[in-house]
Amino acid sequence: MKILVCEDEEILLTSLEFRLKKQGFEIVLAKDGKEAIEKIKTESPDLIVADIMMPNVTGLELISYVRKKLKSDMPIIMISAMGNDETVLKAFRLGATDFISKPFKPSELVLRIKMVFQEMELAAG
Repeated sequence: MKILVCEDEEILLTSLEFRLKKQGFEIVLAKDGKEAIEKIKTESPDLIVADIMMPNVTGLELISYVRKKLKSDMPIIMISAMGNDETVLKAFRLGATDFISKPFKPSELVLRIKMVFQEMELAAG
């Protein structure tokens, strides 16, 4: 399974890449939402993990792009230090699959990714 990780904090991006590759996932990296949109077009990921607060294109704009422009139901897990209720609700209203507040343990993200993939397999039959 191919995962696009979109995060503007270099240390977190590198850490997530290492942890997810260790779990056997193929990882594509983007440092902002604009780069993420390009990677979605060229890499066709199975799942997106994206920060909400990013330069150029925000995580919320990224959700809108995937859901409205691409008309895709690709799972999107949002991560953010802005764990306020309004931001979380807006992300879900736009079509986020899940939300994790920073700081988080990479093992929690791995678990949530695996749960999303299990749900996809069950839905596929």
